[in-house]
Amino acid sequence: MVERVALVTGGGSGIGRQICLALAAQGRKVAAADVNAAGAAETAALVAAAGGVGIGVTVDVTSLDSVHDGHLQVTDELGPVEILVNCAGWDILMPFLDTDEDFWDKVIEINYKGVLRTVHTVLPSMIEGGWGRIVNISSDAARVGSSLEAVYSGAKGGVISFTKTIAREVARKGITANVVCPGPTATPLLDGIVEASADGEKVIGAMARAVPMKRVGQPHEVASGVAYFASEEAGFITGQTLSVSGGLTMS
Repeated sequence: MVERVALVTGGGSGIGRQICLALAAQGRKVAAADVNAAGAAETAALVAAAGGVGIGVTVDVTSLDSVHDGHLQVTDELGPVEILVNCAGWDILMPFLDTDEDFWDKVIEINYKGVLRTVHTVLPSMIEGGWGRIVNISSDAARVGSSLEAVYSGAKGGVISFTKTIAREVARKGITANVVCPGPTATPLLDGIVEASADGEKVIGAMARAVPMKRVGQPHEVASGVAYFASEEAGFITGQTLSVSGGLTMS
């Protein structure tokens, strides 16, 4: 496996952490980027303990300056970023009519515009280098809709459409862009959603029952799909959306 540098947003916990470990197992140098500096550092330590090369980088995807600073740090310490995985995300379950514009803005800033910021920052060096893998984490909520997640579903749907367009624009530059859509997955984000929502446990239970496999996913299961899209072997696969959801979405 060719040694390349991977930048993973949301790398401080959950799915993002497992993606970092999966990429490190491929021989990639990994930068775990997260607004939670301690979580990012812990992921980097786990990568090192597994025999890989990893650093923790403090990045707030809602700030273009923060994204630029994080990218510069990764480039200085590890080299040019050739693999970008956007995993940072946030939501709270609530009916759409109970939300307000401040909530809309936060969901969109993190889940959609965060992706725009990182891709806009990293893509030029990928084009210059003639090789790149972009893997954006969306959600099966974007593909089928999800009760109490109207704004999140819409933002994640935007990630899918955006990724397809980027895939077309850079298809002749040696760069691929693909999407992985987790279904309900056991992560700190899911735990936080449950805790913050009046009917969280009930809703998550309903989500699990809707999955043909009758369980929620595990972070490492999502990471395996990301690792494939980021691999050398996946060079002729671009603009695709892969659900890792136990059959919740079949298309």
